[in-house]
Amino acid sequence: MTTDLWMLTYTALLCLGIPFLYGSGRFLQPGGFQWSAGNRDKDLAVPDWTTRAVRAHLNLLESLAPFAIVVLVAHVAGKANATTALGATIFFWGRVAHLIAYTAGIVYLRTLVWFAAWCGGVMIITQLFH
Repeated sequence: MTTDLWMLTYTALLCLGIPFLYGSGRFLQPGGFQWSAGNRDKDLAVPDWTTRAVRAHLNLLESLAPFAIVVLVAHVAGKANATTALGATIFFWGRVAHLIAYTAGIVYLRTLVWFAAWCGGVMIITQLFH
């Protein structure tokens, strides 16, 4: 498998794993188990980091489909190369850093690493037009 496809796989696994992070923040709150198992008709009071982890997850979900599309198109079109591999790697590690910075509440770093991940995706897109 190419680096691009591995990074796509790792990004998908990251996306699948984030709910365990914020799920633990919910579960550990008083009434968290009942809330998690119930209909969730009312909001559960959770620490701020839990809410930020949910937002980081939603942000990754917004980016995952376009990232997957450009990685797969590059692969199928025979355009995958060292630049797309680097772009996919930057995207993945940027998203890991984004999750950490967002959950920890580090505002300017969060924006910087989000932009770095975005640039990784742009690196892949540029190769589609070469």
